[in-house]
Amino acid sequence: MNDSARGGALRPVITAWSAFSPYGRGRAAFIEGVAEGRTAVGVLDRDGWDTPDERAGLVPGFETRAVLGKKGTRGMDRLAGLAVATVRDLHAERPGDATTALVLGTTTGSAQTMMDITRTGLTAPLPHLIDPAAIPYGVMNGAAGQCAIWHGYHGPNATIAAGRPTGLAALGYARRLLRARRARTVVCGAAEDYSHARSWLESHGEDGVEGTVLGEGCAMFAVGLPPADGGPVLAEVLALDFRICLDGEWGAAVDRSVRTVLSPSGADVWVACASGAAGPAGKAEQAALDEAAPAETRLTPLPEFIGETHAASAAFQLGAVLGLAERAPEAAGRTAVITSVDPPSGTVAAALLRLGERR
Repeated sequence: MNDSARGGALRPVITAWSAFSPYGRGRAAFIEGVAEGRTAVGVLDRDGWDTPDERAGLVPGFETRAVLGKKGTRGMDRLAGLAVATVRDLHAERPGDATTALVLGTTTGSAQTMMDITRTGLTAPLPHLIDPAAIPYGVMNGAAGQCAIWHGYHGPNATIAAGRPTGLAALGYARRLLRARRARTVVCGAAEDYSHARSWLESHGEDGVEGTVLGEGCAMFAVGLPPADGGPVLAEVLALDFRICLDGEWGAAVDRSVRTVLSPSGADVWVACASGAAGPAGKAEQAALDEAAPAETRLTPLPEFIGETHAASAAFQLGAVLGLAERAPEAAGRTAVITSVDPPSGTVAAALLRLGERR
């Protein structure tokens, strides 16, 4: 599906963003880590994590109640905590109101919470003896609902799952809300948590790649139509493209997606960012960008630095592009290409942004 809009009035802009990542809390920590090319993957503390993994990219020191406080966090799982905390930081910079919409991408919600609730229902003396505080987080849209409740957003609230391109799918959903005039501002992004359940599923799944190091985090963006007061714009979303590769011909699928977002713009590409997927899909992604952009424009895939963040990976790619552009005067007015592929589902996505002024 080609979700590109060429009319300027329909092109949303990104005005602010924030993140909790393996580099730490906030946009600044993430930008600094990416700019330095520094790994944020570390050895797991066995006292805190009983998982088969030896290493992971964890948000350092993140504990939901320590970050958000005790009020309203009883039963809140790690995924919801990461999402609520990230939106809180973004809200402090770009306050929303009752009309603000929220679109959150995730893989399944919290796999750990779902498994814990199921286990309790099967093993407790009575099947209904489940902690009531955990129940809201046992459904996929629990984290998105909590983000809206905490920050008073009464606009449309949606949860998106599209594999590794989920962050771009959330951006596309946000654009449709704006185009339909269902919201003036949309807070959108994606989150992924690290847990014993996710580690187990990754190590036992047929689609798992041996040696994958898991990462976690959340990146959220304030998206709207161009501000009437001429306020700062970090990037304009020129085009988005989504498609499914069902026949294993990853090269053709990714190439068509990249060509679709680039044509007919004649884009002056400042940076290109691939998701860094493993296997044939990742190789096709790199080959498509070889054709579209000079080698010197391409960023090192983020999984090498922060681990495989699955649903949050495309959102972190978007953050990396915006963050590096903030530091580079020559980026203003030029474009960025972001691609993402998801081998298990066959999902392919590409985005083209026009970078705005530095902050």
